[in-house]
Amino acid sequence: MAAKIADELSVTVDYLLGSSNKMVLDKKLMKRMEDIEALPAEEKDKVYYFLDMALSHHKAKKAFAK
Repeated sequence: MAAKIADELSVTVDYLLGSSNKMVLDKKLMKRMEDIEALPAEEKDKVYYFLDMALSHHKAKKAFAK
């Protein structure tokens, strides 16, 4: 029942129950996060490496644009 309510509100069950203060509204992002969590540890590490690299690049571009 909680899952259906959370889905209708486009939030996670954790958020709905107060276990998280972060509300995820992007269902595609949520699905991707679930897919990553299902990967073997070595594959997860590769995904995290590339995510960290992309985020660092974005932050650096933003910092130097000022």
